[in-house]
Amino acid sequence: MATPPTGAAEAPATESAALIGAPTTGPAGPRGTVPTARALARARRVAAAKDTWAMFRQDRAGMVGAAILLVFVVVALFAPLIAPRELLDVTKQLESPRYAPPSLEHPLGTDNFGRELWARMVWGARISLIVGIAATAMSMVIGTVMGLAAGHFSGLVGGVLMRIIDFFLVIPSLILAIVLSAVLDRGLLTVVIAIGVTSWAGTARVVRAQTLSAESRLYVERARVLGAGHWHIISKHLLPAVMPLVMANTTLTVGSAIIAESTLAFLGLGGAGQQSWGTILKNAMDASATTAGYWWYILTPGIAIVIVVLAFTLVGRAFEAIANPTLRAR
Repeated sequence: MATPPTGAAEAPATESAALIGAPTTGPAGPRGTVPTARALARARRVAAAKDTWAMFRQDRAGMVGAAILLVFVVVALFAPLIAPRELLDVTKQLESPRYAPPSLEHPLGTDNFGRELWARMVWGARISLIVGIAATAMSMVIGTVMGLAAGHFSGLVGGVLMRIIDFFLVIPSLILAIVLSAVLDRGLLTVVIAIGVTSWAGTARVVRAQTLSAESRLYVERARVLGAGHWHIISKHLLPAVMPLVMANTTLTVGSAIIAESTLAFLGLGGAGQQSWGTILKNAMDASATTAGYWWYILTPGIAIVIVVLAFTLVGRAFEAIANPTLRAR
């Protein structure tokens, strides 16, 4: 019996190893590895993130908004180092002048208890940003899930989900948030829940429209024909298609959530004992700062709210232009 030449039996094993991504060797040395599907997907995500960052850097307004937000985030994170908590203690400010106007000694003035407004603003940035981001995250999760389900499922399920979305769209979100804040126990978590539960309907409507558009694409039809289930289609195909729009809508919603928190705090429905910009406005109203001429008591938190909301809006518009190429030329 003739024996096969040397290396003939090793060739199939070598080719099989190359197909599964294992390192192979040949006469000239290592031939490298074949990238796996997971590695290719990771490389695509990294490349997409780099492209998104490159396009975002070209938007000057978005970069300005990001820089402003970075400053406020740093201030909120290092609030205990920037403004010691003793500055907020009323019992330790007995010798401090009340309603002192802005000066070198009191940069932003003092309130009706002699507390420095700049210290209250530093601590208020932490609460306002936490509530805004947490409430927006809750709103985005609920809105994305409801929008995907309403756009993917048809018949009775889709109709019921759309009626629920329409119900929350018709009811004024601020009124419903006030009712929830008044019924539930007062606290930071209550404010987050009240804002998050009442502000998701608009996101759900937008996500549903994008889901209906993605449902008509060929790769979704192919996955359905091949026997893919609802969970596979939603998680692998529809969710990635709507995520750019959701991320752009998130930054726009944070500003609205911060305004809603300030409104609830101004109405006395915020967290008890929590320092926020809305609480400062509420204290200014209780002290009749407008009629008494204590303008710094009102303008300081008001300007801070406007600046942060504007910064989030600029960042959101930049991401919206990235997600929707038709807006880049405008």
